[in-house]
Amino acid sequence: QVQLVESGGGLVQAGGSLRLSCAASGRTFSRNAMGWFRQAPGKEREFVAAINWSGGSTYYADSVKGRFTISRDNAKNTMYLQMNSLKPEDTAVYYCAAQSTTYYSRTYYQERFYDYWGQGTQVTVSS
Repeated sequence: QVQLVESGGGLVQAGGSLRLSCAASGRTFSRNAMGWFRQAPGKEREFVAAINWSGGSTYYADSVKGRFTISRDNAKNTMYLQMNSLKPEDTAVYYCAAQSTTYYSRTYYQERFYDYWGQGTQVTVSS
């Protein structure tokens, strides 16, 4: 059974930092892209960041560029999201996701191209 499990969420003040982790089990994703999405209350889920299979290419939403850093450790089958300079508008449930097929990078921004999803972890940024 394939599982993605997020951890590291919590409550932080504006300007603070958090590091999210996404641990995969049941299969390896070392040849697949992975990504982070988030959903704020009353809003649709949106793309945050993605990383290709090797970690050599990364992609970010404009709203988090320069503040968030995505990375992965294929030996541990784990992906990370370092979030710095957090803002109240970053408050959301954060989901990790993985593709099971090798797609072009333009698909990394669209949740319909991801086949596996975690259950989400809450990030709350207070002002």
